[in-house]
Amino acid sequence: MKLFKEIFAYTLGGVLFVGLIPFLMWLCCGKPKMFPMPIWRLLLGLVLVFVGLALSIWAIVYMRRKGDGNPLDAFGHEVAPRTKHLMTDGPYKLSRNPMLTGIFLYLIGICLWLWAWQSAVLFVAFVIIMSVQVYTEEKRLRRDFGEEYEEYCCRTGRFFPKKW
Repeated sequence: MKLFKEIFAYTLGGVLFVGLIPFLMWLCCGKPKMFPMPIWRLLLGLVLVFVGLALSIWAIVYMRRKGDGNPLDAFGHEVAPRTKHLMTDGPYKLSRNPMLTGIFLYLIGICLWLWAWQSAVLFVAFVIIMSVQVYTEEKRLRRDFGEEYEEYCCRTGRFFPKKW
């Protein structure tokens, strides 16, 4: 059952964040043609897409190996087995939420590709919804990990590094 929950969670996350949200952005923009576009937008968009996906995948793999669990926890409801260890190294040294940071970068790349205000509005709405999710998750992490999590919050930014 644990393996099924993990497979379900990773599949759901991939379909939702990497597929459905960009598809909705594209639809809301009136189904624009993807090409041609200025080379700077293409290159910058591709860099953001690949860096964002790489960061998210690194965070997922790291969490699976070191945290002995899964990242998907939807508004306080466990979708798959939660991590048993607080992640503070690897990608989690850069951000407390590197998977989301990666998805944000990925979606900014998609916004550049679409180049429409509607995609930016959807992106902002997504950031707001995910910020609420992160807030509820942080309450659980404070309860589960206490002082260790508080210290981690002091030295690591929610989405971006506190110190460059």
